[in-house]
Amino acid sequence: MSTWHRATPARPGPGKKSVARTPAKKSVPPTPTPPPAPAGPSARSRWIWLLPAGVLAAFLLLLFHPGSGGTPAQVLSYTGFVSDVTANKVSTAAVTAAGAVSGTLVGGKAYTSQIPVALNDSALPALLLGHKVQVTGTSPSTGSVLGLVLEWVLPILVFVGLFVWLSRRSGKQLGGRMGGIMAIGKSKAKVYDEDRPKTRFADIAGYEGSKAEVMEVVDYLKHPARYDRAGAVGPKGVLMVGPPGTGKTLLARAVAGEAGVPFFALSGSSFVEMFVGVGASRVRDLFVDARKRAPSIIFIDEIDAIGGRRGPGGFGSNDEREQTLNQLLSEMDGFEPGARVVVMAATNRAEILDAALLRPGRFDRTVEIPLPNYAERTAILAIHGEGKTLAPDVDLGVVARGTPGFSGADLANLVNEAAINAVRDDRRVLTAADLDAARDRLLIGRRDASSALLPEEKHAVAVHEAGHALVAALSEHADPVAKVTILSRGAALGVTEQLPAFERHLYPESHLTDSLAVRLGGRAAEILILAEPSTGSASDLAGATELATHMVREWGFSAKVGPISYGPEGPNRDNPFAGRPYAEDTQRSIDQEVARLLREAEDTATTLLRGHRDTLDQVIVLLLERETIDGAELMAIVGAPGAGRHEPDAAALALTMTATPEAG
Repeated sequence: MSTWHRATPARPGPGKKSVARTPAKKSVPPTPTPPPAPAGPSARSRWIWLLPAGVLAAFLLLLFHPGSGGTPAQVLSYTGFVSDVTANKVSTAAVTAAGAVSGTLVGGKAYTSQIPVALNDSALPALLLGHKVQVTGTSPSTGSVLGLVLEWVLPILVFVGLFVWLSRRSGKQLGGRMGGIMAIGKSKAKVYDEDRPKTRFADIAGYEGSKAEVMEVVDYLKHPARYDRAGAVGPKGVLMVGPPGTGKTLLARAVAGEAGVPFFALSGSSFVEMFVGVGASRVRDLFVDARKRAPSIIFIDEIDAIGGRRGPGGFGSNDEREQTLNQLLSEMDGFEPGARVVVMAATNRAEILDAALLRPGRFDRTVEIPLPNYAERTAILAIHGEGKTLAPDVDLGVVARGTPGFSGADLANLVNEAAINAVRDDRRVLTAADLDAARDRLLIGRRDASSALLPEEKHAVAVHEAGHALVAALSEHADPVAKVTILSRGAALGVTEQLPAFERHLYPESHLTDSLAVRLGGRAAEILILAEPSTGSASDLAGATELATHMVREWGFSAKVGPISYGPEGPNRDNPFAGRPYAEDTQRSIDQEVARLLREAEDTATTLLRGHRDTLDQVIVLLLERETIDGAELMAIVGAPGAGRHEPDAAALALTMTATPEAG
């Protein structure tokens, strides 16, 4: 366990701040070939204005064609029509078979009238010809069809076209690159067929066991006959599980590069939409495309977005998520066996996935991708160091030993920060000091030279850090001290860094008990030297209390409470309304045992410091003089061999880095 003990500023407020490292977990596949560019701006503008121009033309036709607009025609009765003809006021007359009359008067004004056909007036034609009226006969069918088209069909077509045009424009905004409202149910997977990622398994350092399991998927898709001869069935699904930044997506890119088959890549959040049924539709569309291109691989990153455990019921978005999951379960092991489609997925929260998703026949195997161990970190650093000029004093083994708990993404960020540090000094060569400064920058924070301390505050910080360092050096089972500094970084006024002699799988009770004493060594030194503690111990107390609580409540390190694990208290994923899973008396016993462990740890630290008061004073003086000392200088003052001398140095085991939270 690599621990940072910090003296924190005496500022009021809630004040806890943990240093979090954001993994650079991001795969960047090659950009697929873009579609042909659309027409230029001029052609696009012509198409945009074509429909409004058609609407305007139709309106003008309706406004000005005969009988549909303009100056209204004068309606004459039959008697009035005959009178105007007799008075030579009628110029033209168009008569239909039904007796409808229309035309113009002498002054040019239009008129309409109706001849009573039942009267059989045979004198009317002679009357019209006698008064020199230009008489024409019209076909009722021609006029009615044209009028129907102009008055009804054309406007309807115009408005339908306008509706379709507006629908397509809005659909392009809602439906994304596929266009159209109906495209909302289409799969959003990126298909890598001809242009695949260039990553290969040889580009991934370490993880030989994980790569071997994943490579079997590639071999099954390339050589299915080998498996058929033995009667074996290739895996249908492979679930990659591991902490963020360990390279799950990178491994999937390597599969895409090695397999030589179509590769569908998308994120679990691509299925989640506000509308119920959209996610299920996208799952169906994805598997239809994959089966058409079989053999193929589907990779779903962050599958926990849709594969979470189903509850007894729900509504709203929960229904949508469960429908999507149900469709995924059906597609992976439904009524279409034999399709050579392998589903790969990645998550860092496998514990929340639904049990039906993890059963054999869907995800047949789970590939654990843990944090890299010492040897793997060394190999990863070598890969990220390619293309950079490293100084002769850079030992990647030393850097790997000083970065326990770092993921592959963290190591990439470490090397990049070191390169940035070299650029600040206008250098192209990365030195060991650059890598050390980059590690401190990532774990503790930026060095702030402007936060100068008062002389008495600087002395108090030196006392605090000297207490941590000396207790760690004198404790048999504590991790050795790597560096002690009173230079402020981030929210920490001083830091005592401990690095393990080797990477652990198990932590014995003796190691944890000594760790409690080291955490409280700063407070014990303040009481011993300054006669009173300060707020600089806030983060130490928080970390020690949390560790002691785990020891009593979960790990059975208390004779009074007994060998019982009560687990974490409060709500959990199975019961969001749960409280403590134990009684109030049990909580009282836990509190008493936690307090006892902390008091005993403080007494142990005080006893060690009081018995080595001269050594403590020497460490304080050296810190005030040089501001930073390393572990070798500390052990030279103490005059004893380093902690962890009974432990092997060459073991390469996985561990998790823990950083003590900072107080505000």
